Amino acid sequence: MRKLFTLMALAISLTALGQQNMKRVSTPPASPDIQDDGTVTFRYYNPKAVSVVVEGGCINGGRAQMEEVAPGAFEYVTPAPVSPQMYYYNYVVDGRRVIDDLNPWVIRDVNYLFSVLLVKGGLSDDFVVKDVPHGTVSKVWYHSDKAGFDRRMTVYTPAGYETSKKKYPVVYILHGMGGDEEAWVTQGRACQILDNLIADGRCKPAIAVFTNGNISVDAAPGESARGYDKPNYNLPQTMEGSFEESFPEVVKFIDGRYRTIAKQSSRAICGLSMGGYHTLYISANNPKMFGYVGLFSAAITPRSDSPVYQDIDAKLVAQFAAKPYYFIGIGKDDFLYQDNVSHRQRLDTAGHPYEYMETSGDHNWINWKIYLHHFLQKLF
Repeated sequence: MRKLFTLMALAISLTALGQQNMKRVSTPPASPDIQDDGTVTFRYYNPKAVSVVVEGGCINGGRAQMEEVAPGAFEYVTPAPVSPQMYYYNYVVDGRRVIDDLNPWVIRDVNYLFSVLLVKGGLSDDFVVKDVPHGTVSKVWYHSDKAGFDRRMTVYTPAGYETSKKKYPVVYILHGMGGDEEAWVTQGRACQILDNLIADGRCKPAIAVFTNGNISVDAAPGESARGYDKPNYNLPQTMEGSFEESFPEVVKFIDGRYRTIAKQSSRAICGLSMGGYHTLYISANNPKMFGYVGLFSAAITPRSDSPVYQDIDAKLVAQFAAKPYYFIGIGKDDFLYQDNVSHRQRLDTAGHPYEYMETSGDHNWINWKIYLHHFLQKLF
């Protein structure tokens, strides 16, 4: 296999491949290459490279040095089978992070590009498109009085919505810091998960709403009059109360535009990291709005003195009086782990019931897809 990789790598110029060069007949070697025994081989070719490292959630310890098996040809084989999941990875070539140019599947996470690896089986089978009825995904604009301009969200309606007269429950799914209304759809595979769970009867048909939690902007990067501005982690008005205060606008718009079951027992809200922070305080400040609440690796500690974050203990008492299903998920190595311990202690002290899931790993999409997959099956 190494000899084959070397010969093929030397025969092609990777930077020249593409539709504009269709006359070329050389086929690049596979990377990543899932072997029959479940191990994965990563390959990279660069005649000028000295050191190449592969980094990602599929690599034990997070990173590994690639071996130069021939001049300019680098390779790494995982020492053990890789568990089924959807992974992001990159190469670090002489200190510079790059994507795997042998792999056409690339995804943007805030302002970084990552190559994507999907190992099928188990839970990850619900991340792929199957031969099942599919929902419709729409990019929808609404007016926000709080922001003072129109804003965009992504809305998923389940298969059969357009041809029926039924009313549906709604789940609001919120992104993390630097994300936007596309994050859960592209990186989180939320629509594929919904399609597959609904088709198997593991989740009730529901409308899903993916908001943009950065209220200082109208839409995702590249999707507004700002053009192709660079994505930014540090946008203003993200965790100082404005988005939480404005959220009833979103619920009112969805209930007015779509056939929803507009009551607490048919509304859910969940989110990751900053979206978990938003979920915590939106649901606590609107105790009769949501019957299901999910905190995924949630930030907990208030970042401003906004009234939204005041008197949280009293607000939780009012919220739990309505007996919501309350879920908390966190990775044992997550930097927000202790914050979540403190929040659970607050709930325990007050006698508020919740479901807790602790997974391996840290603050990553591997865990967030696990939590969403679990949470959706608990709804309605």
